[in-house]
Amino acid sequence: MKFWWCSAIIVATVGLASEPAVAQSWPSKPIRAFIPFAAGSATDIVPRAVFEPLGAELGQSIIVENRGGAGGTLGIGAVVRANPDGYTILANSSAHTIAPWIVPSFPFDLAKDLSSALMIGQNANILIVSPSKGWRTVQDLVASAKAKPGSINYGSAGVGTATHIAAEKFRVAAGFEAVHVAYKGGAEALADIVAGRIDFYYCPISTALPFIEDKRVLALVASTATRAPELPDVPTSLDAGYPNSDLTIWYGVFMPSQTARAIVDKFHSAATKVLATPAMQQRLTQLAINPMPITPADMDKYVTAELSSNERLIRAAGIK
Repeated sequence: MKFWWCSAIIVATVGLASEPAVAQSWPSKPIRAFIPFAAGSATDIVPRAVFEPLGAELGQSIIVENRGGAGGTLGIGAVVRANPDGYTILANSSAHTIAPWIVPSFPFDLAKDLSSALMIGQNANILIVSPSKGWRTVQDLVASAKAKPGSINYGSAGVGTATHIAAEKFRVAAGFEAVHVAYKGGAEALADIVAGRIDFYYCPISTALPFIEDKRVLALVASTATRAPELPDVPTSLDAGYPNSDLTIWYGVFMPSQTARAIVDKFHSAATKVLATPAMQQRLTQLAINPMPITPADMDKYVTAELSSNERLIRAAGIK
């Protein structure tokens, strides 16, 4: 019996001591980063902007592989099933907390299978309309929708995308009916907004800005809880009086849940240092990405809460 207790203590002590030792030598080889979407999307562009200088800071390159398809489950699965040694990471966006409730038979429990490692930053989607519609405020749009139920439509970049969920969250909060028009991508939805063929669209801010500046579209509200720095005169939907209507578009990095905490912390520390550099801040500003400083532990809580809130919204709205 005494021998059993001694062995347990020795094993526990070795386990506690080994994490810092492992982290000290990590990384000793290149890191593979999976992105569950095609190249060229914001979920691809934003992490890539960070990974090159981060690789230099860590002393090892970060090799990016786009593995899209099956609602993001192919790229996510590659990381969930990977050896939790810190050499396989996932870069994803707020789509991370939407996919489980949209993809049929989603095979992972993201709150348990992955651990948060870094929040790169966040930005807003902007509710835009054609000036030809005659709406000057979001209250005008809502009043028009309520006056003739079902007469308003909105576009999105596809079912279950952030552009779709942002619109649905606002619609439910504002209490009006609208017809969803799902496009194959955001470019088509934006073109039809400019032409006045659809009524509103929650467009990613980086895409919307040139059209807003040229007055080809009118910005009514931002999706985030606070105003977008790029459009300080545009109210949020919360400012406009619609509680629980906000949606933040974020970009983050995850590791398999069994990854040593010391490795996660070392990754986060190096990335935080990179994000604070003037060159990186300038690049993220160009991408309309704003800081969202948060620890890995708090990011885990944030993601878990958002998974729950998105499940309630998607089920209530009957989104499939």
